[in-house]
Amino acid sequence: MDHPEVQHPNPAPTDMDGIRGLIFDFDGTLADTMPLHWQAWQTVLSRHGLSLSEAEFYALGGVPARDILRGLADRQGVQLDPIAAAGEKVAAYLPLIPQVKPIAPILEIARRYRGRLPMAIATGGTRWVIGQVLEHLGIGDWFDALVASDDVVRQKPAPDIFLEAARRLGVPPEHCRAFEDTELGLTAIRAAGMAAVDVREMLSAAR
Repeated sequence: MDHPEVQHPNPAPTDMDGIRGLIFDFDGTLADTMPLHWQAWQTVLSRHGLSLSEAEFYALGGVPARDILRGLADRQGVQLDPIAAAGEKVAAYLPLIPQVKPIAPILEIARRYRGRLPMAIATGGTRWVIGQVLEHLGIGDWFDALVASDDVVRQKPAPDIFLEAARRLGVPPEHCRAFEDTELGLTAIRAAGMAAVDVREMLSAAR
């Protein structure tokens, strides 16, 4: 399916010289979902007798659940259908969505440039689930494109998801700035030739 390029007639703000598009990771960047995802993960891990530490979970931010589950099952010698188990993880997460809060400093950036620069979300989550959280936060119409794990074959740290987001915005990658909260995601951004912003540093400075 082809996606038309988005046209934004307004010039870029002066403090974003050279930047013509913004791309945001979602979980842990725009939305404070990671503790809730971890809660859902513990349900599925326990059910299937799999082991994953909290530190490992956070390091794998941006990797689709099905891929994490496939790798865990292979390494730990557990028989399971990773697609079905990923569905169980989604089922455990959905009731927690009403608890999701925005990550205010990053959301403020999106608010500031809404309608001034084209913006996209590039997420290792699934489109439908991300859509539910966007609706809960009331920000779904802020973004011109949503690229999810189901839209690309190679996931982060490959650059594909960010390149596809830039393509849908109609902005060359070198003129995009992208925001991430994990090393895998930042590697993907840099591999795409974009300016990378580590939101962890921003949030630490804001505390």
